Amino acid sequence: MLSHPLENLDPAQSVKVLPRHLAGPGLVDPRVVWDFPFEEGWPFAQTEAGTATAFSPCLRLHTTFDPQPDKPGRGTWTLNAHRAPFTPPAWRITFDATTPAEILHGVHNELLDLYLEDTSGDQEKLFQDATPPHEVYTPLLTHGWSHQIRTDGIQTFLTPEGLGGVRHRYAMRSSSEPAWRAWGGYPSEPHWSARFSVGTPTTLVAAFTASLISTEPLQRTVQDVPTQTRRALYVATPTGKQQHGTTPVAPPPPAPAAGHTR
Repeated sequence: MLSHPLENLDPAQSVKVLPRHLAGPGLVDPRVVWDFPFEEGWPFAQTEAGTATAFSPCLRLHTTFDPQPDKPGRGTWTLNAHRAPFTPPAWRITFDATTPAEILHGVHNELLDLYLEDTSGDQEKLFQDATPPHEVYTPLLTHGWSHQIRTDGIQTFLTPEGLGGVRHRYAMRSSSEPAWRAWGGYPSEPHWSARFSVGTPTTLVAAFTASLISTEPLQRTVQDVPTQTRRALYVATPTGKQQHGTTPVAPPPPAPAAGHTR
């Protein structure tokens, strides 16, 4: 069996890899992931242990990062939206801490856009989003993902190599069930998972899948890339120190046909 390019590189080697859902978490930095305008009245606090929290100035958006390095998923990113301060969340998104940071950033960046639109006008897109579900999954289909639909109200979209997926409950039976769920890695033991509760703006889920399928490679060190699924990765030209001379690397996958552009 031919060796994979990553197996011949120094663990500290910096590489660019695709697909994104198998790249590993990357730089886990709340300020970078959230990228909110903290200088404009967004409260932010972080403990020495790494636990972090941030609020919108109106206190209706609340984000937290709770690192737990010794547990599966290594902790949780949580995003809560409240119709009024100090009330129960109207909707919630949770990500494992092992979710690729660039994908997290894409969702929070879209969240900020929705928030600013709401505060500058009379819209309530954070709670009354009219974006249809196909905005989420049509780009997946145009990028070669498979589609399975069941009569119990669940449809599932799987990556071409089968090591990631997005599940949508199109007929909800309970508000406690996530409307959308996603994962990267083997379904039985994923590297990361994400859950979007009922009421989550579909625009945010669409931002998530758009970042998920982006063909822009993610930069990682070899040691940070999950070992179980490395053979499904494409490796762009590495940079920095290379231990074994001029080891050839696999080219990135060809860009798929153009799909929906957000």
